[in-house]
Amino acid sequence: MKAGKVYLLGAGPGNIGYLTVAGQRMLNRADALVYDALIDSALLQEISTECEQWHVGKRGGQPSTPQADINQLLVRLCKAGKQVVRLKAGDPFIFGRVTAEIQALQAENCDFEVVPGLSSALVAPLLAGVPLTDPVLSRGFGVFTAHDLNALDWEALARLETLVLLMGSRQLRDICDRLLHQGKRAETPMLVVRWAGQPQQKIWAGTLLSMAQIVDKTKLSPCIIVIGEVVGLRKYIAASKPPILPLAGKTIVVTRAASQASEFSQMLMDKGASVIDLPALDIRPPIDWNPVDSAIAAIGTFHWLILTSPNAVNYFLDRLLHQGKDHRALSHLKIAVVGRKTNNFLNQRGLIADFIPPTFVADALVEHFPEDPTGQKLLFPRVESGGRDILVKAMTAKGAQVTEVAAYESACPDRLPPAAKQVLTDKTADILTFASSKTVRHFAKLMEQTFGENWLSQVKDIDVASIGPQTSRDCRELLGKVTFEAEEHTLDGLTKGLAAWARA
Repeated sequence: MKAGKVYLLGAGPGNIGYLTVAGQRMLNRADALVYDALIDSALLQEISTECEQWHVGKRGGQPSTPQADINQLLVRLCKAGKQVVRLKAGDPFIFGRVTAEIQALQAENCDFEVVPGLSSALVAPLLAGVPLTDPVLSRGFGVFTAHDLNALDWEALARLETLVLLMGSRQLRDICDRLLHQGKRAETPMLVVRWAGQPQQKIWAGTLLSMAQIVDKTKLSPCIIVIGEVVGLRKYIAASKPPILPLAGKTIVVTRAASQASEFSQMLMDKGASVIDLPALDIRPPIDWNPVDSAIAAIGTFHWLILTSPNAVNYFLDRLLHQGKDHRALSHLKIAVVGRKTNNFLNQRGLIADFIPPTFVADALVEHFPEDPTGQKLLFPRVESGGRDILVKAMTAKGAQVTEVAAYESACPDRLPPAAKQVLTDKTADILTFASSKTVRHFAKLMEQTFGENWLSQVKDIDVASIGPQTSRDCRELLGKVTFEAEEHTLDGLTKGLAAWARA
């Protein structure tokens, strides 16, 4: 058995962009992940689907895993020979309760390593435009937890030029009162930063006297509180505010196949979204290549090649090359494609379509086909199972001879990815996106496997976006709703629809 090791890793303030390179490498190769609350769900996308997950986060007023149980879990996983990442918010050595875990590992002769992370105590003021030190206003600063106010020396704290408090969201009024009681000026500038570094970051500025009234009953957790004259500098030195992106603060679940999701996910992230990939399709070769090979052998007998997806383009053309032929074997054919993206993939492979219907659905190809299909021989490489039959039936009814061959298969994955499972468990996703009917069906299957027959309760408060009419029908049937359907049935159209949804 290989030797186990525990990496006590700081995740930073939450946003994956502030994770260290060393931290990312450790997540990539982890066998087991033991993680706290306040961890960005995007971080869970860095671990493999085989990685064990243990959520042991502590949040005020909620059930928590006892520290002794966490210690024992780390020891057990390490002794089982696993590479264990103990993921903590911020930096492990700042209010991280890491000492007890280290002592437990040392007592059992378990190998471990502590890996630093950016503490929110430092990141939050910086992102808010507040320098914690200044040659005139602040020659130093103090960082404290407000978990137990009675344990702090408030007379000493009131003398500090700059004070940073963590875990003080529920005690904000009491904190202000204690400092005022110790003679701190009522006009002392004060800042509260909630969800520092995250898309939903929010900042409140005021004074010791006014802050409690400014935030009133707003839920502030998790937040950082900064008190001192340096807070007043932010209006002079804070960087100009970046433009507010249309999907900022929204968590969007993308259900496309892993091989197809990156472009769409990047489109959404460019507009400010936090994207969680939940591949509901596993694109793979067909069970049997013989039908495709037979069609390629008889390619000279066909008049039209019909391509309705990027997968059909790639798998068919790859198989053509595998069979010792190249594009010249298609020179006598006319090519029809459905969808702008399918056409783009075709162009990337060095071919140009002869016909693209005005709307991006198979029905439009039938309705607007450029010549009489009677007697025409059509080769239709398609998905192995679960695709629509409208094109085959309609063109056959018009007198065409349609040869369907399975060029690829889109199967249901074995399980939900860790990050997707987490946001659905925590119910923190804002909207689910579906770009095909099959993703809807597979999503429902994965959800039932994961959450049981009452899985719909996990998504009842999450909006649903559909790329087109057939996908919408399946959404209504299996999910009970469609929040909106893209006006243009493309990923661009779906992205535009999401932006309009966010504005509304």
